[in-house]
Amino acid sequence: MPDMRRWSMLGLGVFAQASSAVFIHGVPFLLPALTADGMPLATAGLLVAMPTVGLVCTLIAWGYVVDRIGEHKVLVSGPLLMFGAGIAAATVSDYVLLGALLFLGGVGAASTNGASGRVIVGWFPPQRRGLAMGIRQTAQPIGVGIGALSIPAVAAAHGVSAAILVPAVMAGIAALGCLIGIIDPPRPAGAAADRANPYRGDSTLWRIHAVSVLLCIPQGTVWTFALLWLHNDVGWSLPVAGALVTGTQFLGALGRIGAGAWSDRVGSRLGPLRAVAIAAVISMGALAFAAWTQVWWAAIPLLIAASVITVSDNGLAFTAVAEIAGPFWSGRGLGIQNTGQNLAMAAIPPVFGALITASGFSAAYLLAAVLAMAAVPLVPVHRRTG
Repeated sequence: MPDMRRWSMLGLGVFAQASSAVFIHGVPFLLPALTADGMPLATAGLLVAMPTVGLVCTLIAWGYVVDRIGEHKVLVSGPLLMFGAGIAAATVSDYVLLGALLFLGGVGAASTNGASGRVIVGWFPPQRRGLAMGIRQTAQPIGVGIGALSIPAVAAAHGVSAAILVPAVMAGIAALGCLIGIIDPPRPAGAAADRANPYRGDSTLWRIHAVSVLLCIPQGTVWTFALLWLHNDVGWSLPVAGALVTGTQFLGALGRIGAGAWSDRVGSRLGPLRAVAIAAVISMGALAFAAWTQVWWAAIPLLIAASVITVSDNGLAFTAVAEIAGPFWSGRGLGIQNTGQNLAMAAIPPVFGALITASGFSAAYLLAAVLAMAAVPLVPVHRRTG
């Protein structure tokens, strides 16, 4: 296949995944508008969480569907479901019905996680796959950025219903683009051995899943609490702190691309994954010490470093799972991978919020470093790609 076609499908996959990220991570930006309309914060929080609930409940199921019917149909039907649910959600006033439609949109958003990754693994050769997957992994920060810039502004100017149309329209465009531009990668004929469950008799995939869950905790801790820490403890204004956090999102996206390119160069996903895990331990431990001693001139660069390092493992683990699981199980493997990470991320705000309340930000950073340390020996032995 011509390189241009490969890269165009990568672009479509990034856009489809970004539209899912806007639906999942952008809807919470409706909280100011919902509470301004008189909705209790607890109710509004439950409402904006519904896309994430839909996502987590169906990631593995979508992976099974991808394994059965292929990537093209899933990358069309999933965004179409997001589009339809979003359009319907923009027309209702009943909050129970709105929550159900947001849940349905989250179900549609779950479709792009595994399917877009499998398109990359299927069409890019091993020596370029890490770079391509690193680019694909930038879809999440891109989606979060689009949601942060557009949804609050549209909600303030035109209301909640109009703001919900932002991810809905993006999903509709993604469905159309994938309908035209995505081609299912070729699969081998598939002997019985190829279709065998790769989780049976081999702990490699389970270990990668466990590593990813442990490493997403430092990432989620930094993402969730950096703004509050900079404002409350360091004393920065919210606009300045927000600008730094936004900048780290951009740098984190570059870090994912760099880690993927590195894995291509050395011919391994697991070797760089172990190195990133070790770097996460060091950066989070140093950040905890700087926060405890209040050495702010060191703490800020350490926060930036930790923000980049702790997201750099995502594409490495994602690619490794797809490659090891193979073409007949990678959909389910990627579904399990994302389900575990999302469940862990959902636990971070309440658990680490309670820890910060009791013992301060340095304790939270230290616990994140300890959990990252537990991931290091779990990384499976180096395997060469190809």
